[in-house]
Amino acid sequence: MANDINTFTPTDSELEILQLLWTNGESSVRFINDALNEKREVGYTTTLKIMQIMNDKGLVTRNTESKIHLYKAKFQETKVKNKLMSTFISNAFNGS
Repeated sequence: MANDINTFTPTDSELEILQLLWTNGESSVRFINDALNEKREVGYTTTLKIMQIMNDKGLVTRNTESKIHLYKAKFQETKVKNKLMSTFISNAFNGS
């Protein structure tokens, strides 16, 4: 489980879901899947599985108090993007 921002790098699919969670706040799998389907066809079970994996990794939290489980990004958008940018610079330019 990711305890801080430096313990993970989200995949492209995970980052796409995180973007939707940052924009829309706490959301259901159905809402996220519908939003993803506005760009391309993504199966509900695929979205569900990715979000379950993200929960297991500690990238999102899941609220199970109601029948519909709601997911929320665990880390702030700016922190994740800063980490991704630092990793990119380090890899592409040897840290320069």
